Amino acid sequence: MAGGLVALLDDVAALVKVTAASLDDVAMGAAKASTKAMGVVVDDAAVTPQYVEGISPKRELPIIWKIALGSIRNKLIFILPVALLLSYFAPWALTPILMLGGAYLVFEGAEKLLEAFGWIKHHGSGEEGKERDEKSIINSAVRTDLVLSAEILVISLNEVAHEPIITRALILIVVALLMTVVVYGAVALIVKMDDIGLHMATKPRKLSQKVGRGLVKAMPIVMSVLSKVGVVAMLWVGGHLLLVGMDELGWHAPYGFVHHVEELVAHATGSAGAVLGWCVNTAFSCVAGFIMGAIITVIVVGIQKLRHKGKAKPTH
Repeated sequence: MAGGLVALLDDVAALVKVTAASLDDVAMGAAKASTKAMGVVVDDAAVTPQYVEGISPKRELPIIWKIALGSIRNKLIFILPVALLLSYFAPWALTPILMLGGAYLVFEGAEKLLEAFGWIKHHGSGEEGKERDEKSIINSAVRTDLVLSAEILVISLNEVAHEPIITRALILIVVALLMTVVVYGAVALIVKMDDIGLHMATKPRKLSQKVGRGLVKAMPIVMSVLSKVGVVAMLWVGGHLLLVGMDELGWHAPYGFVHHVEELVAHATGSAGAVLGWCVNTAFSCVAGFIMGAIITVIVVGIQKLRHKGKAKPTH
């Protein structure tokens, strides 16, 4: 009896050790994968605030909360199972799927720029000038998040591709939850910073009042800048996805040229080379994203016009 109990305790101890080792593997894998995906996380945090610009302050946090829930749904229900299955059965399909997402991002970014410059009119359903409704804001933000979340998880998946499938799944779940909290926590803090400033301005201390008034004055400018940075981030991320995708599918010239210029700048600028090389890559990705996005936008606008003309024709 005693021997059986000792054997059972040994088995439990061994199981605990294996579980602890597995948890360590998951934690280390999640940390490594999250670090690699951090660039896209920054872009995601820059893109999202534009969706609540001009919204009633009372509705900002509820809208961000709904977008965050949509982001979790994107990651855990749609992207993660598909990414795991494709990585196991058809890894070649991940690149074309990411390129489709990149095409959507550059379309969104280029469309916003072309509209801002007055080169095209909005091709939507004729609701321009009306107050944006929350459902359309949330749906638009969640669609954009789908692409950015897909890139985050695919980058993370590439970092842990050597792990067993269960460990991979656990790591991606941790990354999905962590990145969502980081992104939408930062977004919530950004959009409510003016309210924090108002609260600080009511405090008796002079320094608190001064900082609070500064925040209130600065936040409209910060939000305006972030909305523009968000458009640039769409073009950069989308353009980068398309350039890298074309390279992986066999058309090496476009991204090969970008990478060559990036390396030249990096080697020629010494200690600042890594940063300046990244800036070169980003700039080329933005330009490529805008060109490809503008082409897609013109095609979409053209199709919309043809459809409207078809509907407007009188029937006999």
